[in-house]
Amino acid sequence: MEESKLAQTTQETQLLMTIPGVSFYSSLLTTAELGEIDRFDRDTQVVSYAGLDPVVRESGDSLTEGGISKRGSGDLRWILVQCVHTAVHRCNDPYLGRFYARLKRRKNHQIAIVATVRKLLVSIYHMLTRKEVYDPPGVSA
Repeated sequence: MEESKLAQTTQETQLLMTIPGVSFYSSLLTTAELGEIDRFDRDTQVVSYAGLDPVVRESGDSLTEGGISKRGSGDLRWILVQCVHTAVHRCNDPYLGRFYARLKRRKNHQIAIVATVRKLLVSIYHMLTRKEVYDPPGVSA
């Protein structure tokens, strides 16, 4: 079966394709890497599963948060970065675009992209658990 037809047969991939920048390939890869969304109790578990959670180093009284842990699926992180680049730079998604632009003013491009990827992944988690199409707050007509 062709990938685009396969993506149209499952409800999860159809929901993900309502996100600007997410095509049939990226929706299939994302659902395959995440598996059953019901196995996660909270969005923070999905973020940790994908390796987008910050590394925390503690020693005595000092606490330092570093970059992302990268403990999860590299393929999932890669495809979400591609989706965010497309959503922000080509599709001009107002929700993700404004978030990225606000961070880009204070941080560098890579930090802003990774933070936007995390925001997208949290949105994906809520979309799949609620079985809702992409409808970010403050953007609806």
